[in-house]
Amino acid sequence: MHSRTILFALNADTPDVQITQAAEAAAQDATHLICLLLGQAPALPMYAYGVPPYGGMNIPDNWSETVELAQREHKDRVDAIEALLAKSGASGEVHPALSVTQDIKHHVSRLARVSDEAFFAPNLRDTPDVLREAASGVLFHSPIGLRLNGSVEQKAGRVFVAWNSSEAASAAIHAALPYLKKASEVVIACIDPVMTVSGGGQDPGVDVAKWLSHHGCNVTVSQFPSGGREVGQAIQDRATELGADLVVMGAYGHARMIQTVLGGTTRTMMEQTDLPLMLAH
Repeated sequence: MHSRTILFALNADTPDVQITQAAEAAAQDATHLICLLLGQAPALPMYAYGVPPYGGMNIPDNWSETVELAQREHKDRVDAIEALLAKSGASGEVHPALSVTQDIKHHVSRLARVSDEAFFAPNLRDTPDVLREAASGVLFHSPIGLRLNGSVEQKAGRVFVAWNSSEAASAAIHAALPYLKKASEVVIACIDPVMTVSGGGQDPGVDVAKWLSHHGCNVTVSQFPSGGREVGQAIQDRATELGADLVVMGAYGHARMIQTVLGGTTRTMMEQTDLPLMLAH
């Protein structure tokens, strides 16, 4: 997995030690690190909006100073991250993205399209709206995989692949192929497999196992019942039992709106923090 490009999405509160660890890992593996510094631009106070024809916008007197301060602080953090990259000797670059929340996905997707994979700093979870939009930029507007939890320097001796023959699962396993080829064991896990022609076939998981074997992977196929548990929880339980270092799965195999409103496997897995995860759509 040498000479790859990783998009590292972070914010101003991401600890220096995490950035340094990522940079040192990149330097060691000859990986190019694109650091995208995400920041939320100051929002106009609600009282600033007028309703024509009864009134126009009432811009606060200190609004320009507020914006300039945010831009200056963002620029200072960019400079600090660049210094950390230089100190580590890593090949890298820092891109600022100070914008309203709904535009974050555009900044992320633009850089994701010229990267091999994306990794999000753990503290992005502290701003769920930012995390959601950034994930959308990778999963719905780029061809690469998204990694959560763990670290930029992901070592995966045992990889757990949640397989259901879907297009999303296929995208995930292609995105994770560099990890699968390096792993000592790859477990193709079919939860409540559907043994039909339009589902997983007569032997769910066997076809993808053969393909991975051609790549030199050591593959095991296992079929697990969910036992009435939510699939995301079943994946976590089985992956933990098997001592998985990385879980690979397709994201949003069902309608995104349904999963956003009602929850679903993707949401369950994104919210957990114990297992390193790679997603693709």
